[in-house]
Amino acid sequence: MKFLIIGGFLGSGKTSLLLQLATYMRETLGIEKTVILENEIGQVGIDDNVLSGAGYNVQGMFAGCVCCTLAGELTLTVQAIERDIAPEWIIMEATGMAFPQNVKENLSDVLGIDPRICCLVDVKRWPRLLKPMEHLLPMQLTEANVVLMNKTDLVSGEELSSVRESVESFCGADTRIYEVSLVSGIDAGILGDILGIGE
Repeated sequence: MKFLIIGGFLGSGKTSLLLQLATYMRETLGIEKTVILENEIGQVGIDDNVLSGAGYNVQGMFAGCVCCTLAGELTLTVQAIERDIAPEWIIMEATGMAFPQNVKENLSDVLGIDPRICCLVDVKRWPRLLKPMEHLLPMQLTEANVVLMNKTDLVSGEELSSVRESVESFCGADTRIYEVSLVSGIDAGILGDILGIGE
């Protein structure tokens, strides 16, 4: 069973990516058994309705964050999914306040799972959010395999270059960074890279 964590601050495009990725996995790669694991801070998973309606098996974890208060629940949930559903993939959309590397460490330490991490950055809001969120946003990027700089259609080339320089300063040497606009769709090569296909 393979595992992908999709991280990024609120409004960065995680659900849009999730829908494109799940469709690519099913229609292009022929992967039928994928479980979507949603971690919503609120009590109602609005995104779950969209995902369930598209035919995906959606599991929700509510009222807390998987990297802190729900860490134990996460491992129990993943164990139950593996036992009862045995999917090829679990894709987890973490809350915008989560630190993906903490989730990865929890899954690795307890279950021996080595998840991939894809983190999204809203290039339009990045300069404005970076200072008040200086302990959150950079830490979301540190262990990411892939970073998607999203909403490139909303900024100038100069603004994009500035944000990229900032984002690169927080990423590891092996992190792959792509400039994308999810509303226009992203190509199969990037989706494959997010999943680690070919590695």
